Amino acid sequence: MKRALVVVALALAACATVPPAPVSQPPLSTADSPFVLGGRISAHRGDNAVAGSFSWQHDPAHDTIELSTPLGQTLAKLEGNASEATVQLSDGRRESAPTWRALTQRAFGVTIPVDGLASWIRARPRPGAPFRVDRDAAGRVSELRQDGWDIVYAYADDSAQAPFRVTLSYPGADPIEVRVVVDRRG
Repeated sequence: MKRALVVVALALAACATVPPAPVSQPPLSTADSPFVLGGRISAHRGDNAVAGSFSWQHDPAHDTIELSTPLGQTLAKLEGNASEATVQLSDGRRESAPTWRALTQRAFGVTIPVDGLASWIRARPRPGAPFRVDRDAAGRVSELRQDGWDIVYAYADDSAQAPFRVTLSYPGADPIEVRVVVDRRG
């Protein structure tokens, strides 16, 4: 009987498949580097919404973002760094705040996490904060969760390394959604 159990155990072991080796994924870079992007953005929270085209020049020490209507009329020019953000609106008003989040909430009625977005737009986590990542079959970041935001990425095709569409959602009683489509990289 003992011998029969050993034979059955060996037979079962021989039939078992070896699990595939885990695919080695490159570590996510959190190093900041300059970029220039252009495209379309929309953000809404409840009845408050803003939408248009954008042009963004990012440097680790300073950001400049211009928001325009689909017809090219300037809606706002935002500039900022780690200690202050300002907006010049098309009607001439100028506002400033100590953070990007406070500024976008005050100026547009919707919090746009520009400080995180500078990393998230490139499918990278914001430095200095915990995060969770899911990857697609090609090993690219398909979803990133950080700072309470869920960020979902879409790529133009199977060979694309940079996302062309980023959807950010902040769930809760007063959810926020920000959609970014990148048309130009430079």
